[in-house]
Amino acid sequence: QVQLVDSGGGLVQVGGSLRLSCAASGRTSSTYAMGWFRQTPGKEREFVAAISWSSSNTNYADSVKGRFTISRDKAKNTVYLQMNSLKPEDTAGYYCAHRSTLSREYDSWGQGTQVTVSS
Repeated sequence: QVQLVDSGGGLVQVGGSLRLSCAASGRTSSTYAMGWFRQTPGKEREFVAAISWSSSNTNYADSVKGRFTISRDKAKNTVYLQMNSLKPEDTAGYYCAHRSTLSREYDSWGQGTQVTVSS
């Protein structure tokens, strides 16, 4: 089992930046990938970005390409999401997710951190 603690959310103005962090603990040796998802009330959770733990290959939702950057620090078992040029539509709860090598889907989730972009 892997435990995730995500942090770094807050209130920012349009065009501003935030950096989210997600620290993993527990059985991190089996990490295949980590990602970020976001959700607003009444809507389904949507994919934002993901990173392969071994190769560091990345994948992004079209809505954040060119503005957000996902990265990881293997030594710290931490994944980051650098968010630049923030827009009001980026306002959401952001959730870190972990996928193990034994799973075909994300199997552990952080508690979420709120990002609010004011116009």
